[in-house]
Amino acid sequence: MIEIEDRDLDALLEEDPGGPVVMLNLLRFCPDGGREKYQRYADALGAGINTRYGLQVEYLGAGGRALVAEDGQAWDMVALVRYPNRQAFVDMIRDPEYRAVTHLRSEALVEAVLQPTSPIEA
Repeated sequence: MIEIEDRDLDALLEEDPGGPVVMLNLLRFCPDGGREKYQRYADALGAGINTRYGLQVEYLGAGGRALVAEDGQAWDMVALVRYPNRQAFVDMIRDPEYRAVTHLRSEALVEAVLQPTSPIEA
């Protein structure tokens, strides 16, 4: 599954522990130009959407061979993206300007994992 459903966004907000959220993105690109299409999606987000919702890319890296995982669990790219809170993430996903470019993400990916994470207090 590549697209986020409204019911998933509602559940994300219902389970909100408060505070910032870092989204773990595991991405597998289409073999025919997926990486380039994903870059077009990232470029289309631009400073406007990123600034409006407080999005900060904390880490972006190329995936390698998985050392501990089932076969087929190596990912092409890993990204950690911080939002000030879950509501900011949901508002971004529902923004018409964002929705206008999501087709680029869908066309770029064959598989993805989007996992919200919250800081663990020590």
